[in-house]
Amino acid sequence: MTRTVRLDADPAAGVPPEAIASLRDGGLVVCPTDTLYALAADPLSSEGVSRLVEAKSRDRGKPIPLLLAGPEDAKRWARRVPEGARRLMKRFWPGALTLVLPAVPGLHAAITGGGDTVGLRVPDHPVPRALARGLSGAITGTSANRGGDAPAWESPEEIAREFAGEVGWVLWDGARRAMPGSTVVRMTGGRPELLREGAVPFREILEIL
Repeated sequence: MTRTVRLDADPAAGVPPEAIASLRDGGLVVCPTDTLYALAADPLSSEGVSRLVEAKSRDRGKPIPLLLAGPEDAKRWARRVPEGARRLMKRFWPGALTLVLPAVPGLHAAITGGGDTVGLRVPDHPVPRALARGLSGAITGTSANRGGDAPAWESPEEIAREFAGEVGWVLWDGARRAMPGSTVVRMTGGRPELLREGAVPFREILEIL
């Protein structure tokens, strides 16, 4: 059964400890972010990540980004953070910028898409940060939608119906209509490579660097 929680004026305080425990046990949670609703799993749980891939009908070669509790957690997931990436973190985190960095060894293949990089972001929203803080500093941050569908939701009941039997919790703080996701930039060397332009204009990134 999927349980729904409508978050009040203090969203982080309304995050149920049981939802964090569910993630730790390999479950899935839909939560709000500063851009779209995310389908969260514990990135260290093979069971949880596998469930996410099945629920999303996701191409296994497509990497899954991570949402961090804070910038200091990047070193748990990236084996190296170039100086340019540090400058972008300082300017745009928390916010809608995902940085693709060299991954630490041993991450689930679905997280890296079978490659050697990992996408990291600190969202400007307290709920995903609270979930990440209750785990190992991160949750998965892929959008809460089936592969190819529009990630826009009008009610928690709508999400619960869509993911019936697959998601344990829906944490709701209001409707999300079609809007840009995060901007995704690869920073494995000294120069930025734009992978997807979203809420943060790429020209602003170039100006910072």
